[in-house]
Amino acid sequence: VLLVFILLGHWLEMRARAGASTAITALMDLAPPKANVIREGAEVEVPTSEVMAGDIVVIRPGNKIPVDGTVEDGESLVDESMLTGESMPVQKAPGDTVIGATINTSGSFRYKATKVGADTALAQIVKLVQEAQNSKAPAQLLADKAAQWLVIAAVVIGLATFAVWFWWIGQPLLFAVTLTITVFVIACPDALGLATPMAVMVGTGLGAMNGILFKNASALEDATKLDVIIFDKTGTLTIGKPEVVEIAAAAVEQGSAHPLAQAILGRASELAVVAPTGFKSIDGMGAQAETADGTVFLGNRLLMDTQKLALGALEADAARLQSEGRTVVHVAQNGRVIGLIAIADAARQTAKAAVAKLRERGIEVVMLTGDNAGTAKRIAADLGIDSVLADVLPGQKADKVKELQATGKKVGMVGDGVNDAPALTQANVGFAIGAGTDVAMESADVVLMKSDPYDIVAAIELSRATLRKMHQNLWWAVGYNVIAFPLAAGVLYPFVLSPAIAALS
Repeated sequence: VLLVFILLGHWLEMRARAGASTAITALMDLAPPKANVIREGAEVEVPTSEVMAGDIVVIRPGNKIPVDGTVEDGESLVDESMLTGESMPVQKAPGDTVIGATINTSGSFRYKATKVGADTALAQIVKLVQEAQNSKAPAQLLADKAAQWLVIAAVVIGLATFAVWFWWIGQPLLFAVTLTITVFVIACPDALGLATPMAVMVGTGLGAMNGILFKNASALEDATKLDVIIFDKTGTLTIGKPEVVEIAAAAVEQGSAHPLAQAILGRASELAVVAPTGFKSIDGMGAQAETADGTVFLGNRLLMDTQKLALGALEADAARLQSEGRTVVHVAQNGRVIGLIAIADAARQTAKAAVAKLRERGIEVVMLTGDNAGTAKRIAADLGIDSVLADVLPGQKADKVKELQATGKKVGMVGDGVNDAPALTQANVGFAIGAGTDVAMESADVVLMKSDPYDIVAAIELSRATLRKMHQNLWWAVGYNVIAFPLAAGVLYPFVLSPAIAALS
């Protein structure tokens, strides 16, 4: 009977662990089991696991995309909400990337498989969740230590029970041995051993099902301790697709990959623009180039100040545009400022609500940006943010995180770009917006797949709920044993527990 109850306990434990891993199963089930590929000039159906890199995959309306790849021919709309959270289908044309497990909604197309098996985006997500579920949270170290002491306590109390009942009270040997075995059995530290792993598995699983990927259990716990959240502005609090409000120059930007440069070029595509010569990017400030009309500088106010270029009559216009929350790009030619370009980047819909919720929960919110202070403060005010770090060069972001940490605060950093990676690594917890770069996602502790700032709130609430459950489990396990030991030792004699009942409990 004792063995049956012990085996029953282990079965229940395994069942609980399996139930906590339903998120993994749900993620794996997103990929279709079959794929239509072109082999030797004919279309054949093969298991998705047998699709190879370089295969041409055929997709029809309503099909799930089996693996990652690049569209070869045809056009369609693809529902990528399972990955990005974007409710509207995304247009796909030759040259565009498609992701496994997303759903084709309309037209047909063929694409070349580039990432298969363990290399697909879905497989990487599953791997992240598995690693997080198998990692140990700091609270688990306490549970492990408690379990060690519980074993020692069980041995000591068990031997003491035998000594008291057999030698001191004079009960028969079988009675004393029975109570000793009951103490050993009832002290089985399964409850302590499961207290934190089960909470971590459920927490990370729920996060994954909602587009919040915790890379490890430490990040899940550390997110509950944050005092400050730093948001990078462009691409995090804002959509990251700036639009030009007014344009006065464009040629100098043709060599730049900066988002503001792309916004200018997007507007300038309607114009006849002559390519510059001698292009030079000036990190964090702008660009310089040689044109037929002389040397041109194009960038922020810091660049103008560095080059000792006064705005003159344009000072009032620059101040007005900054007060309207515009990013102002200054254009200088041959030693004088000749124009301004105003660029606007709309805030993400949930940014303001996310900031408000974080502040409600006692977390300070800071906006970090390379924009000038005037523009930054206007945007921050619209979002309800009081603290602004403006005119920050890319290489200074990690330093700003360090400065806050030096005051004794636990700092979370939210970013999306390559230049955010050092700051994400430096922060106590780094959050990467899912639509950002691979480097940012690799450097972060938590990946927000839906690129929604409000998911920061959800991540922190999930972390707090998980930690509460860990503590509840630990206290219940400890409290149970505090009561169970005396009962097993026979303090209520003549009422005593049998080893079988102890195993069942």
